[in-house]
Amino acid sequence: MAETISADEFRDRIDARRRGEREFTVVDTRPEESFAGWRVADAVHYFYKPFHEFDVDDFERETGLSPDDTVVTICAKGKASDDFAAELDAAGYDDVVVVEDGMRGWSAVYDRTPVPLPATPHSAPPLDIVQVQRRAKGCLGYLVVGGREAGAADNADHVLANSSDSDRVAVANSDGSPRIAVAIDVSRHGDEWVAAAAERDASIAAVLDTHVHADHLSGGRALADELGVPYYLPAAAAERDVAHAFEPIGRNETLDVGGVDLKALATPGHTDDGASYLVGDAAVLTGDTLFTDSVGRTELQFSAGSGDEGGSNTGAAGAARRLYDSLHGTLLAEPDGVVVCPGHFAVANDGTTGDVVPGEPVFTTVGDARRGIGILDLDREDFVERITRTLPEKPPNYESVIAANRGVESPPDETAAIELELGPNRCAAEPDAGSAADD
Repeated sequence: MAETISADEFRDRIDARRRGEREFTVVDTRPEESFAGWRVADAVHYFYKPFHEFDVDDFERETGLSPDDTVVTICAKGKASDDFAAELDAAGYDDVVVVEDGMRGWSAVYDRTPVPLPATPHSAPPLDIVQVQRRAKGCLGYLVVGGREAGAADNADHVLANSSDSDRVAVANSDGSPRIAVAIDVSRHGDEWVAAAAERDASIAAVLDTHVHADHLSGGRALADELGVPYYLPAAAAERDVAHAFEPIGRNETLDVGGVDLKALATPGHTDDGASYLVGDAAVLTGDTLFTDSVGRTELQFSAGSGDEGGSNTGAAGAARRLYDSLHGTLLAEPDGVVVCPGHFAVANDGTTGDVVPGEPVFTTVGDARRGIGILDLDREDFVERITRTLPEKPPNYESVIAANRGVESPPDETAAIELELGPNRCAAEPDAGSAADD
C-alpha cells in the first residue's frame, strides 16, 4: 500500500535527495499543459485520469521506470495521484509515495532561514533577520527582530515621534516578550512569521508590505488584525485606491524595532508605491525593486488598469525611469557592505531555481549587485529600452491578485485563493541582453 506524506515531508525528502541521501523519481500525473506551466524540479510526466484503464507497460515505456524504483506521485490536489499510486502498487511497485494535497500543498511549503549580517559593535542592539521562503513560488518575506533596551519600547504607542531630528515611529511590545519583531511581505500563511518570532522569543509588533503585490495574495492585513498590531503600507499606496485600512509609512520615516531603526526608502518603479526598508546600517529589504541577479519589471501596475501606458512619464517606460532613479539614486547609494534582501528568487516553469538552493538564504550585497548585475551598468535610456523591449509572461491572475491586495476584491473561499496564486512568481526583469524580464 502506498505511503502518503505531507508537502513538508516531501520538501525534506527532496533536500535529502539533493544531499545524496535518498533516491526517488517524482511522477506528475496532471495534464501536459499544467505540467509544462509549473512543476517540481526533475519531475517526469505521465498523464493519469482516475477510473481510466492503466497500462503499466505504457507507463514504463514513457518514464523508463520499473518496480525496482521508488516513485513519488503528485497531481493538482492529491486525488488522482493517490489513485495512480494504487495502480502502481497493484502492478508490483513496492515503494510508492503520494504527496498529500498535490501541487496545492507544494505551493504552501516554506523554509525559514537566518540572513547572514555584517558584524556590529557589541554596544549595538541585537538584530536578527529571518528570511521566510515560499519554496514553490520563490516569494521571500522577512522577520526583523530587534533587541530591547530597558524601558525603550515598553507601553509605547505606535505614533510618529515629533522629535526634530528624526521621523520615528515607536513600535510597542505587544505581549511582554523579551524581543520585538516586525513582519514584512507576509503571505497568506502568516503562521510562518508567527513561528519565526516564537523561535526567537519575540513578539510581532507591526506588519509591513513593500508594495501592493501582483503575484501573490498578501496576508499582511490579516496577520495584523489577528495580532492586534498596526499594518503599514508605503504612503504612496494611497494613490492606488487601496480600500482596506493601513498606516502610511512615508519616505524616510523610521520604525524603532527594539532599538534597531527600520527606515522606509521610497523606491518606485516596479510599482508607484514601492518602498524598500533599510534595517540599521546592516541590510536593506528591497521588495521587487532589486533582486540578487536582476531588477523589477515595470508594467504590471499599469497593465492592470491602474495607469496609462502611453506617455514618456507614465506606463512601463515612465516606471522604468523611476526604477532607474530608485536603483542608482537610492539603493546603490548605500555602502557596498549593506546586505540586499530581495522579495523573490526566480523559479522557472520546470521548478529549477538556478544558483539558489531553497532553504539557504538568498541575498547579495550592494557592492556585489553593482558589480555583478549587468543591467545596472547601462545608462538611463538604455536601461529603459532594455526593460521595456520584451514584456515577459505575466503572473497568473495578476489583475485579480492586485485587486485583492488593494482590498477591492476578495476570493470567495480558501480554494479560490489557492487557485488564484498557483504558479511561480514573475516579478523580475530578465538579466540577460535578449529579454526584458522573467516576471
